[in-house]
Order: sequence, then C-alpha cells, then structure tokens
Amino acid sequence: MLKIKNLHASVDGKEILRGIDFEVKAGEVHAIMGPNGSGKSTLASVIAGHNKFEVSADELSFEGENLLDMSIEERARKGLFLGFQYPVEIPGVTMANFMKIAVNEQRKSRGEEPLTAAEFLKMMREKAKVVELDAKMTSRAVNEGFSGGEKKKNEIFQMAMLDPKLAILDETDSGLDIDALRIVATGVTKLHTPQNATVVITHYQRLLDYIVPDFVHVLYKGKIIYSGDKSLALKLEKEGYDWLINDYKE
Repeated sequence: MLKIKNLHASVDGKEILRGIDFEVKAGEVHAIMGPNGSGKSTLASVIAGHNKFEVSADELSFEGENLLDMSIEERARKGLFLGFQYPVEIPGVTMANFMKIAVNEQRKSRGEEPLTAAEFLKMMREKAKVVELDAKMTSRAVNEGFSGGEKKKNEIFQMAMLDPKLAILDETDSGLDIDALRIVATGVTKLHTPQNATVVITHYQRLLDYIVPDFVHVLYKGKIIYSGDKSLALKLEKEGYDWLINDYKE
C-alpha cells in the first residue's frame, strides 16, 4: 500500500528526515514512537504532501503511484488521511457543510454521484456514533470553541466520513483525558478493516492499549533505528529510549 525507500526531507536547508525506509500493507497497524524532534510529525506531513518540505526519495508510493507527483488534494482523493496533532479551526463553516463538500468531492473523483441531503444526513448520524459525537456538534463551525477532546473526536469523525485507505494519526492522544482517549481510540479501532491501514504517531504506550499495533518503529534523528511488535512499546514505556539511543551509531 505505502512504500518508502531512502526518504529525505529538509526545510530551510535543515535536513530532518535522513533516509527513511518504511512499508505499510493493507490490514496493518503501525505505531511510530521516538523522542521529541526525531521527525515523526515531519514524516506524517511529507506523506500527506505538505509543500514546505524539500523531499527526495528512491520511492514514495501509494498503491503503486508516485506520491511525489501528487498534490495534497490528489493524495486525499486517493485515500490518504492525516489526523492533525493540533486540529485547525475554520470559523463560519459548519461541520455538516464542510463534510458534505468533502465527501461529495471524494465521490466525484471516483466518478460517483453526490449524496442526496437525506443520504448524507443518515451517513453523518451513523458515523457520529462511532466516536460518540453529539449530533449538535455538526451544526457548529469546524473546531471553533471545541475542547481538545472534542477536536480529536471530530478528527476521527471526519476519518469515519471519508473512509480513507490509509489513515495517519499524528499524536491523536495528545491532551486527551482517559475517557476521551478511550472514545477516540475505540473509534479508530472500529474503523480498521483488512482493506485499510493505520499509522499512529504517539509518545505514549497507553494509546496502544486500545489501538493494538502490528509493528512499532522508533524514529530517532530522522531515521527508523529499531522496529518490533507491541512489546517494544511496553519496554519503551518502562525504560525510555536511552537503551536504544546509546547503542545507535550513525
């Protein structure tokens, strides 16, 4: 599904990603962990297509197509979804209108007819239940005045509506209390199928109690220096990163 070989990315002349090799197959859940400043959010942004980075790679492809040739919008239409660490507010645009435009644009790109008003409202009610989102929230402006937990629920609601092939969640657990974490993470798990894939970027093992990864990768100084299964996250929670970093040789 996603193939990355020798990925480099820099901004303002500073190299952040220094040779990433990474592959995600349909049905898999990957967790990316690592100290602050390792390049985790940069990796997510580069895959999604943020144009502030200078990017080079031997391969950066999604379902066999070169992502470097695609804009952010094209990547989204192909089925890529990025959940932000700090979701933005869009004053004056209601969630319902925002999602109706997004869903119908996605359908248009696939050659499908737009949803009728009744079809859309039914879909929105069903997807809102996935993350226990109050129906009243959809009539409010996107993320405006939302709490941190509400913004993250809203991100997963958007993910449910768009039904992406690959979801990249950048520190979705940041700032969440225990109840909000459970709701958001359970929503992500409900949306996972053998046909899609999820990449979770996190600092904390607690998220991985709900979203169980098939693979855990440690990113450090712009490179993946170690990979393992879920037990790796438990070890990092107990022992930190020093045991890996001290043995790492560039």
